[in-house]
Amino acid sequence: MAPVAHVLFNKIMKFNPKNPKWLNRDRFVLSNGHGCMLQYALLHLYGYALSIDDLKAFRTVDSITPGHPEAHDTPGVEVTTGPLGQGISNAVGLAMAQAHTAAVFNKPGYDLVDNYTYAFLGDGCLMEGVSSEACSLAGHLQLGNLIAVWDDNHITIDGDTNQAFTEDVLKRYQAYGWHTVTVEDGDNDLEGILNAFKQAQEVKDKPTLIQLKTIIGFGSKQQGTHGVHGAPLKADDIKQLKEKFGFDPEKSFNVPQEVYDHCHKASASGAAAEEEWNKLFAKYSEEYKGEAADLVRRQKGDLPEGWEKNLPVYTPADAAVASRKLSEIVINKIFDAVPELVGGSADLTGSNLTRSKGSIDFQPPATGLGTYDGRYIRYGVREHGMGAIMNGLAAYGTIIPYGGTFLNFVSYAAGAVRLSALSQIRAIWVATHDSIGLGEDGPTHQPIEVLTHFRALPNCMVWRPADGNETSAAYYVALTSKHTPSIIALSRQNLPQLEGSTIEKAIKGGYVLHEQEGADITLVSTGSEVCIAIDAVKLLAEKHNVKARVVSLPCFEVFDTQPKDYQLSVLPDGIPSLSIEVMSTMGWEKYTHEQFGLNRFGASGPYKDVYAKFEFTPEGIAKRAVQTIDFWKGVPVRSPINRAFQQIL
Repeated sequence: MAPVAHVLFNKIMKFNPKNPKWLNRDRFVLSNGHGCMLQYALLHLYGYALSIDDLKAFRTVDSITPGHPEAHDTPGVEVTTGPLGQGISNAVGLAMAQAHTAAVFNKPGYDLVDNYTYAFLGDGCLMEGVSSEACSLAGHLQLGNLIAVWDDNHITIDGDTNQAFTEDVLKRYQAYGWHTVTVEDGDNDLEGILNAFKQAQEVKDKPTLIQLKTIIGFGSKQQGTHGVHGAPLKADDIKQLKEKFGFDPEKSFNVPQEVYDHCHKASASGAAAEEEWNKLFAKYSEEYKGEAADLVRRQKGDLPEGWEKNLPVYTPADAAVASRKLSEIVINKIFDAVPELVGGSADLTGSNLTRSKGSIDFQPPATGLGTYDGRYIRYGVREHGMGAIMNGLAAYGTIIPYGGTFLNFVSYAAGAVRLSALSQIRAIWVATHDSIGLGEDGPTHQPIEVLTHFRALPNCMVWRPADGNETSAAYYVALTSKHTPSIIALSRQNLPQLEGSTIEKAIKGGYVLHEQEGADITLVSTGSEVCIAIDAVKLLAEKHNVKARVVSLPCFEVFDTQPKDYQLSVLPDGIPSLSIEVMSTMGWEKYTHEQFGLNRFGASGPYKDVYAKFEFTPEGIAKRAVQTIDFWKGVPVRSPINRAFQQIL
C-alpha cells in the first residue's frame, strides 16, 4: 500500500502535522490494522511527533507505536481500529460528522468544513459484518465525502481468499449505492491511482470504493503469499529487497534527506492551507459570532454554560414513569441546550424513545426524508454498525453521539463499545428493556449477563437508574465525562419517584437512599429493584422486627472513584449487606456480603408474574434479608469495600 499512500499524502490529502487537530483536515483511517507500520512511517515522514527512535521501538512497552495504533496515544491517528471492519465503519461516522458539521456551520462564501475521509481496508475488513452494516448506511446517506481504498491482494492470514471469499465485492458495493473504481496495477501505476482519487472526488452523491489490485509483500521473495502477512521478512530477503529498490542494505531505518524534503513539501502545503482557513474563520467569526463561538466550544469538548439547568427534577409526588420514558424526557429537555447532541436508534425509535420532539432526521436532502443538519439518525437494524459509527462521530470533534437499542442487543456491538472505552470516546448508549421486566418477549430479549460484561470493561460507565433524578444524574455524568462512554440501562415498566433520591447524590454513583438508625442490614440495589427494596424495608420491620437501610448503586464505576471514607459511609462496617438485582450476581461480591440475583435465563410472561416467579418481591427480599442476618450473626462484619481496597492495584 506504499504507492497509494504516497499518492494520497502527497497529491490528495490536506493536513498539517504541526496541528493534527485542525478541524478541516482530511481524515485518514487505516482500517486494516496489519498495515500499522505503514501508518507510523507516514506520520514520521510528514512531520508528526513520531521519531525514528519511536519506529525502532515498534511494539515495545516503551513505545508510542503499538502494534495497532491508538488514537489517544499517537498524534495523527484519528481512530483506534484494531479488529477488522471497525476502521471503515469509523470512517463512515467521520464522514457523517463532516456532512452534519458542514450543514450546520457553513455559510455562503464560508466553506469552513469541506474535508474528505479516506480509508484503507483489506479483504478481512470486507468480510466482517460490521463493515457491511456501516457501508450499507453510508450508501443510503449518499456520503460523497467518503473514499475507501480496498487493498485487493487476495490474501488473508489463512491464505488465498479463494478459500472463503469469492463474492463480487464491487457489485455488492454498487448495490449499497457506492461508486466504484478499479486500478489494475496498484504496485506501479501512480497516475492511475491519482486519477482514481480525482474521479472519486467528482462524485458528490455517493461514497467511493477504489479497488486497488496489489501484490502483498511486493518485491520480497514471498510476495503474493500469506507467508508475508503479519510476519517480518528474513534477513536475506530484506537485503535483496533494499538492493532492488536502491537502498543501502547495510543501513536500517535510514531515510534519505531528499525523502524528508519531498514529504515536507506536502506538510508545508497543508500548513499554508490551514493558515488560509484561519483567515477565513476570522472573517466568519466577525459575521457569525454565535456560530463561531459554538464551533470553538465544541472542539474543546466543553458543554454550553448552564445546560444542566434543563435536567428534570422529581419528587415522590410525581407519577411513576418507566425510566426509558424518563430518558426521553431528559433528551427533550436538553436537546436545544446541547446542540452537539446527535443520536438515533437501531430501528427501535418507538421503543427506545430516543427522538426529540420536532427534531429533523439526518438524511440526504435529495431523499426528501430530512437534511444533513438534522440531528436524528435512522441507523436501521444495525447495532454493531451504529456503535462503530458513533466512535467515528465522536472522533470528528464536533458531535456527542448517542444511540438506542435494547440492552440485550448492545452485546451485538460489544466490539465497538470496547473500542469506545479504549479510545476514550464520549458516546452514550440508550439501552432500554433492561431486565426480565420487559416481560413477554422472554429470555431471548431479557438481559442477564450484559451489565456484568460491560461493568468488567475498563473506562466504561454502566448506569441503571432507579427513578427520574437518577436518570438525570446518569445523563449529567455521561455528558460531562469527556473521555468515557456510557451505557444507560432503562426499564420498560413504570418506576416510582423515590423519597431521598436527588441528582446531587446519584452523580456519586451510589448513595444512601434510606437511612435507619441501628440497622441490622443494608439492602443494596439498582434500577427497578430499588423500589422493591424500599417496600421490603416496611415488611421487614412489621413482620420480622428487622431494621434495614437501603443503598441505591446506579453506577459501579462512578462509585468506585469516590473517596474510601464516602464509600464506607454508604456501605459501612458492622452490619451485613445484601445486593438485589435481576441480573447475574457476578461482580456484586465487591460491594455486598450476600447476593440475590438471577444466574439463569429469564422467562416469558407479564412482568409482574415474572418478578413473582423469581421472588423479586418485597416478601422474597425480606426472606433473603433474614437469612443473611442469621448467617452473619455473631461474626465480626467488615465491609467488602475494605477488602476491595486491599485487593485493587
